[in-house]
Amino acid sequence: MTDPLLQLKPGSRIGILGGGQLGRLLALSAAELGFDCVVYEPEQDCPAGRVGARCFQAAWDDWESLAAFAQSVDVITFEFENVPAAALAFLAEKKPIRPGLRSLQLTQDRLFEKQFLHSLGLKTAPFAAVDHLDGLNHAVAQIGTPAILKVRTLGYDGKGQVRLCTLEDSAAAWFKLKGQACVLEGIVPFEREVSVIVARGGDGRLAHFDVTENVHQDGILRTSSVPARISTSVETAAVAAATQISHALDHIGVLAVEFFVLADGGLIVNEIAPRVHNSGHWTQDGCAASQFQQHIRAIAHWPLATTQRLSAQVIMTNLIGYDVDAWPQLSQKENGYLHLYGKRQVREGRKMGHITELYGFGEGP
Repeated sequence: MTDPLLQLKPGSRIGILGGGQLGRLLALSAAELGFDCVVYEPEQDCPAGRVGARCFQAAWDDWESLAAFAQSVDVITFEFENVPAAALAFLAEKKPIRPGLRSLQLTQDRLFEKQFLHSLGLKTAPFAAVDHLDGLNHAVAQIGTPAILKVRTLGYDGKGQVRLCTLEDSAAAWFKLKGQACVLEGIVPFEREVSVIVARGGDGRLAHFDVTENVHQDGILRTSSVPARISTSVETAAVAAATQISHALDHIGVLAVEFFVLADGGLIVNEIAPRVHNSGHWTQDGCAASQFQQHIRAIAHWPLATTQRLSAQVIMTNLIGYDVDAWPQLSQKENGYLHLYGKRQVREGRKMGHITELYGFGEGP
């Protein structure tokens, strides 16, 4: 369906595909601007569904429910990349989808994403497509070890990937991933990981947040800190790359770009997320307007808000698994702002919430 780029009025309905914590935080920000959100999620009792105006709990191939969902909203967005292509194509015939199908299609598949980045002249880790075990052996011989074998689709938070230390690890890695189409990526010796969260409106105007420094454990983001410990030239280059990607996709909404920073100041693009992102959670309390409000503003064709940071330093820490049990202590932190996602079941490796800590000039953790 052609997107008419009409500005949504307060009281309009925004459809969100996916009912996790990102959908929940989007719905809460939308409510602050006078919008109602309708969530579509296959799982029962989802976090976003409990704060939205309505929730469709139905499968991705339930065409009747998808049609009713589309009929009930004015515009559709998504909280994660792994919405099945057939469902997206079906919905796109009925209502505008923002950011847009191209952003989603290119980032659903690791191979397509890396090829797209190379077409823009941006650098990635060495990579090779892998469709069978012999192909994996050939890719390892080309790229070398250590390397990481990743499924092309549906992988996240360290899932769907296996580290290879030697060529002899190939067979075990291939069978562990059940022979799915994969990408082999070489290991990049980096100094730190950073990300840029940028919002792009339908008029092409952009607003970016400060570059964020990220620390991962077991493939899951543990902390995000601002300002990042990088030079001004690296910061400028990271923002320029994120801007280039956003324009090339004709993206509408928030987009996150993750980078590896090399010892010489070079940048390697790790991943793109065509949506609000975990490393931007610090903006909820650390900025005048959060990444979630910026996304809602962009897809509603409202002017983007300021991205001004409100304190000298901001640190966001994910509460993963049973970390959430410390909520009584965390809720007492004078400079801390606790956000819990309302997930009913605690599991190891599951993101249950986060806490943002603000520090003024001369202060620190």
